[in-house]
Amino acid sequence: MKHNPSYILLLLLPLLSCNSEKELVDAYGNFEAIEVILSAETTGVIENFPLQEGDRLKQGQVVLSIDTVQLLLQKKQLQSGKSSLSARLTTLDAQIKASRVQLENLQREKKRIDRLFEGGAATSKQKDDIEGQIEYMHAEIAAAESQKASVYAEQRTLDVQISQVEEKIDRSIVRSPLEGIILTKFKEEGELASPGQPLCKIGKMDELILRAYISGKQLSAVKTGSKVTVQYDSELGIEETSGLVSWISPRAEFTPKIIQTKEERVNLVYAIKVLVPNDGSLKIGMPGEVVFK
Repeated sequence: MKHNPSYILLLLLPLLSCNSEKELVDAYGNFEAIEVILSAETTGVIENFPLQEGDRLKQGQVVLSIDTVQLLLQKKQLQSGKSSLSARLTTLDAQIKASRVQLENLQREKKRIDRLFEGGAATSKQKDDIEGQIEYMHAEIAAAESQKASVYAEQRTLDVQISQVEEKIDRSIVRSPLEGIILTKFKEEGELASPGQPLCKIGKMDELILRAYISGKQLSAVKTGSKVTVQYDSELGIEETSGLVSWISPRAEFTPKIIQTKEERVNLVYAIKVLVPNDGSLKIGMPGEVVFK
């Protein structure tokens, strides 16, 4: 049976078009999310952690809180110590005030004794005694002032300690640093958390990373900051969007098994990262293709 040459050409056109389209693709890879791991900064039992994996978060949204009972008790203890110091300052102020009144009385008495001494009506002992009492009062006031300075220093120390506790209480409330979704929960409500321990992993979904691989021959065709075309499969077929090359690996690595390069498979390739805006169509793990020109 003979076929019309034009009929055969029509059958081959889709294949030729597909091959031509594939030849335009410069790199292949998969989409990844920019991930942030939230860790505990204080020690305590996790409370109010109802969010589940896949839940969306807004930037600054409270993710969970850690029990702060012990910190609140510590703060109250410090505040009680500060109140005690305030009462001690009040007592010292009263002592200084009384000592200054006595000093003024002694200074008046000294003037009277000095006049009597000049007239021969007072002895040297009386004059020495009053001068000794005045000197003693000066020393007593100086000692009280020194005690006040020491109390003020203790108050400043307590203020710093209270601020540190308040900061720990504030850090017991864990907030999301970005808008995204919860990818993984490492802890559950009721479990004990300690500083540095991972609580959950959040993925930034408004912008994904396409990690692709290129051969050494392609390095000259792309550089950091270059705009590229990104293709991905959707229900409507192959969709295109723009991307920005944010990173190119400085060293080669062996080709991952799932990756194909523009040429035939090579042993060594260079990884690149392409930032791609996401309107919700892109998902983590989806395959993608990069076209440099």
